[in-house]
This record gives sequence, structure tokens and C-alpha cells, in this order.
Amino acid sequence: MAVPLSKLHCLLKRAQMLLLCLGIAYLMAGSILLLQRSTIRAAQPNPPSLPPLLSLVAPPAALGTAGMGMRARSRWAAIQAVSSGGVKASRSWSGSRGLGVQHFHRRWFHSLLPESPEQKVSQHRSSRHKGTYMGCFLHNASDRALGGTMLYDLRKMTSSLCQDTCSESGYQFAGLEYGAECHCGNRISSLQAPEEDCSLVCRGERGSPCGGVGRLSIYKVEEQLPVRNVHHRGCFKLTNGTVGAFPIHSVQPNLTTQSCIETCTDKELPLAVLKRPHCFCTWTSSLFNINQQADKQRCADSSVPNRTATSGSTAPPESGHYQVYHTPVLDSRCKERMFLPQRSSSLVALSSFPGAGNTWVRHLIELVTGYYTGSFYFDGSLYNRGFKGEKDYWKSGRSICVKTHESGQKEIEMFDSAILLIRNPYRSLIAEFNRKCAGHLGHATEAQWDSKEWPEFVSSYAPWWASHALSWLKFGQRLLVVHYEELQRALFPQLRLVAAFLNVSITEERLLCAQSNQDGHFKRPGAQRTSFDPFTPDMRRMIDSFILTVDQALQSRNFSGLPQEYLPR
Repeated sequence: MAVPLSKLHCLLKRAQMLLLCLGIAYLMAGSILLLQRSTIRAAQPNPPSLPPLLSLVAPPAALGTAGMGMRARSRWAAIQAVSSGGVKASRSWSGSRGLGVQHFHRRWFHSLLPESPEQKVSQHRSSRHKGTYMGCFLHNASDRALGGTMLYDLRKMTSSLCQDTCSESGYQFAGLEYGAECHCGNRISSLQAPEEDCSLVCRGERGSPCGGVGRLSIYKVEEQLPVRNVHHRGCFKLTNGTVGAFPIHSVQPNLTTQSCIETCTDKELPLAVLKRPHCFCTWTSSLFNINQQADKQRCADSSVPNRTATSGSTAPPESGHYQVYHTPVLDSRCKERMFLPQRSSSLVALSSFPGAGNTWVRHLIELVTGYYTGSFYFDGSLYNRGFKGEKDYWKSGRSICVKTHESGQKEIEMFDSAILLIRNPYRSLIAEFNRKCAGHLGHATEAQWDSKEWPEFVSSYAPWWASHALSWLKFGQRLLVVHYEELQRALFPQLRLVAAFLNVSITEERLLCAQSNQDGHFKRPGAQRTSFDPFTPDMRRMIDSFILTVDQALQSRNFSGLPQEYLPR
């Protein structure tokens, strides 16, 4: 009997040793992965925790793009810290070494995605893809082929998606880089590269070239889609000397607002300034200060043709009032964003019911503050579209605020303060149902609206809309209530309130940048079925009762009640 027990004892010892060896191997593999990840992010010191609600200065609007510098941060390269030392060090590298590091980091990052790694493109270009393929072009820190807006989609990028995005922003050319990044522009400003340099395929499309590292596969857009992101800046009084210094001036006897905006978009300038028959294009400047806007009636004459102006008149009037519009051209001064330079010990929630516009408000907060927002969850689709804070641990203290839809007492009390975003429940329910059925930017189908899924969704989600707001009003320690509709109506005042609550000083330049790029690429297009009312009378009675309950709760905590448009009539 002793012999079998001895053998069993030896066997168990060997099993323990085997498990120990496997555990050590697992830990070593994890350490190697973390070591690789540490090369992706610049090393940051861990300063002592800052006091709650640290007063922050908004980062500079433009941080420079020479060398790899801060541009590299948005391209998954090694520089993610905001310290100047890291930037200077990157600039001292040779171009070939920087490109090699960039390639290593991108290859490592893309290998984490579920799709297969990059594959070579056949040299035989398929003719079935839309647009005209122009070739492979240099696109690095010193030679940028296209200088317009950028879009990321690390899982589903296609040449068609990139072309449509650029077309909607008023650009003629679309360029794809490293299989997942889309760049737009109206002129190609670099030399052509060997075709084999653009050997990667798009992540969401086989058989079409999607650039390489520091190389763009450029297409000429096939069709011009309706332009988005055009906003009226206001009416301003300008002198002849001022407008004479603007870089672009054209005289168009039949000038229209649209033709002037198209002219300036074509020149890749963010502002169109017009007084018929004169059209000027320029960069944003302090000339167009929010407080210097004139009465819009002063520009009324600009809306009708100037009968006294002749087609041969090329000089602008000595002075006058000019209409100013933002073109779709993205102001480069608000492209750069970063994590907080020092970790904060104060956690601020951006809390909302699903479908209340949390993604859009995060986009605005990042534009106006220059800092990334975080998330209680990890949404890969949002991360792929530019919300870098999705990947960061929500308690890291590196994000300006953290998205959450949670409404339990324990989850609420984990945050020191919160921005409570509330939207009309009818709109919220429709938006969330669309998201569940078709993603962040899609729409539910007719069959889905007509199925039993919709009434079941309303019966469970409508009470959640009310309980979410009521719970935060009850357990939230420090709250700022923001109504989605008020933010749409009065963007500047609401963003100032948000920035003050976050203790971030913002510049007027950032505010204007947020205004001109407020739609971004994160808002769902307009309602798909404008005449469709999915709510039955029973649904409305239930939802209206919840509206009244939340309105009373807001007023009991000395907040203004819900907007009148919510309230049942």
C-alpha cells in the first residue's frame, strides 16, 4: 500500500512542478507583451496624484508637425507623451529609422485586431472600385500628399468609405494609408512613390490598394456628395486693408454663398469671406472674434447682387460688412489631442442614457479642451474611429471625463462629479434602437421597426431612461445637467459651462474650432423615415409619465426642469 501512495505522491509533485512552469511561462509571455506595448507609448513619470478638479489649461491649438513629433501620436507611433523632450528626441532620428519604428509599431498594433495581418495587393488593379486611382504618393512628416481632414477605421476601412468621407467634406482626392487611415485634400502636394510601396490592402476590402507606411494610395473622387460641416460664422465689419491681406481673392459677378465656399474649400482654407461680387478665403484669426460680430442685418445687402458693381471691378470696397462661413476644411489647430499631462485623482463621469448623444458630446469636449475622454466600457468601433480614450483604463486619471451609462448607486458613487446628459426620451429611444440594430451611424430596417422587438425595447428601455436620471440626481455628489437640445441650440454657452465644470480654461480658437467641426464623423445622418411615428398611444402615455417624474426631480434639486418641448401637451 505504501508503494502506490509513494508513486501517487511523486506524480502530484511532478504535476505541481508542471503547473508552476506553465504559470511562469504565462507570466513571461504577458511581460513581453507589456514590454512591447511600452514601446508604443512614450514613458510617462507617475507624479503624485493631483488634487480633485485640477485647474487645467487647454493644450496649445497647434503643437507642430515637423519630424515625427505630435503627428506621430495620431498614427500609432512612439510619441504619445506631451513632454517636449520626447518630441525633440524623435526629431533627431533619421527619416529611415523613424519610418522603420513607425512600421514596427503599426504592424504590432494591427496584429491585435481580429482580421488577418496586412497582405500584399495584386499588381493588377481592379476596375470595379469607384473613383479614379491616381497612384502611390509620399506622405510623411516632410512630404504630406494630402493636407485635409483625417478619418480612422481600423477594422472596416474601404476605398469607397474614404472617398465618400472626403467628398462629403468638399475634397476632390482621397488617400488611404496603412490599410486603415483616410486622408483628404484638394491637391496632391508630394512626389509619386514606387507602386510597390503601397502594397497593403484595406482592412475592410480585399483587392484594392490601401497605402503603406508613409505612403498614400490616392483616388480622385468619382462623385461630389452634398457637403457637410459648413457653418455660418457671422457678420463682420472689415476694412479694405484687412481683406486685401487675405491669401485668396476672386471677383465673381454671379457670386453665391455656395460658390464662394466651394472656391475656398478647393484652396483648402477654412474660412470663406464674401461681399458680392468679392470672395475671399483665409485662415481663422482673431479678426473674427465672437464678440466682434456685427448685427446680421448689416450683412443683408450681401444676400442680393450688388447692382453698382461692374464685372471689371476687382478692388474691394474701402470698408463694409462681410459674411463669414466655415468651410468643410478641418482647422489643423484642433486636430491634436492628448491625455492629461498629469494623472488626476478626481473622476468625472459623462453620464447619459444610451442614445442621448454621449458620443457626440465626447467629440465636442475633445475638440474644445484638447484632451481625450475615457469610457467605462471598451467600444472597439469608437476606438477605431478616433476615440483613443476607449482603450485606456477608465480609472487611470488620464482622461478629462469618462463615458458611462451605469445608474446603480455603487457605480455612481465611484465618481467624484458628473456631467448628466439628458435628451428627449422619444429621440433617445429611436437613436438607441437604431444603434442596436445597425451600429453607431446606421438605421434600423422597416422589418425591425415592425417586429415585436420594438415594443419590447420600449417597455424595458423607457423606464430605464427615467431611472437613470433619477438615480444620478439622488446619488450624484456634484452634478452639471446638460440637455442635448440646449447644446444644439446654444453651442458656445453650453460648452463654456462644460469647460468650467471640468476646470479647463479654453481659448476662443478652440470654441470656434468646435463650432466649425461640430458634426465630425460621429453623428448619425438625419432620420431615415421622417414621417414615421413608431410610438403607440400606450407607449406615449407611459413615456410622458416618466417625463413629468424626471422634470419634478430636477426642480426639487434646484436644477431647471426639462425643456418645454419634452413636456406632454
